[in-house]
Amino acid sequence: MIRRFAPLAIALAFGGLAAPAFAQDAGQWTFSVGAHQVNPKSDNGSLAGNTLDVEVGSNVRPTVTAEYFVRDNLGIEVLAALPFQHDIDIKGLGKVGSTKHLPPVVSLQYHFGKGNVKPFVGAGINYTYFFSESTSGALAGNKLNLDNSWGLAAHAGIDFKVGDKGAIRVDARWIDIDTDVSLNGTNLGTVNVDPLVYGAAYVFNF
Repeated sequence: MIRRFAPLAIALAFGGLAAPAFAQDAGQWTFSVGAHQVNPKSDNGSLAGNTLDVEVGSNVRPTVTAEYFVRDNLGIEVLAALPFQHDIDIKGLGKVGSTKHLPPVVSLQYHFGKGNVKPFVGAGINYTYFFSESTSGALAGNKLNLDNSWGLAAHAGIDFKVGDKGAIRVDARWIDIDTDVSLNGTNLGTVNVDPLVYGAAYVFNF
């Protein structure tokens, strides 16, 4: 997905040189609408005494952000999304369940400069709420539960100025998501989701 954004990013960077600067001054708000993929890391850990290796699938959903600038180029951002849904596989058994989650993130972000191409970095805190857990395949009929998770988050991206009050954003986040797993009330261990979240959005500047 990142490779798909590269030609667009280059075109917008050159095309935006003649446009007015995309200012983000103290007291301003931005609001974005986009789509992002939650891509869990490849090694999600093992359960039941390291006998069951877990794989958590990826998912794409619409996302929104709101950011308030407390100082010039320094903002506090809140990320929200429609619920992501992930298949849960056990190596050798295939799909054994699924879950939905909401991963709101609050970040402090710094946007560099006042030009038409503005990189930014941020760090914050994530709370992941798991719900609608279900079982299938080898675990069908059992009750699966995933505990909610608190963790750190890092964010980086680039805004490309378009129009008078907007920008196209390409960005990526890393989120620390670890969840304790139980089956029929018995604790099986911890799954390390720790996804990379990447995508694109249109940013409105107020």
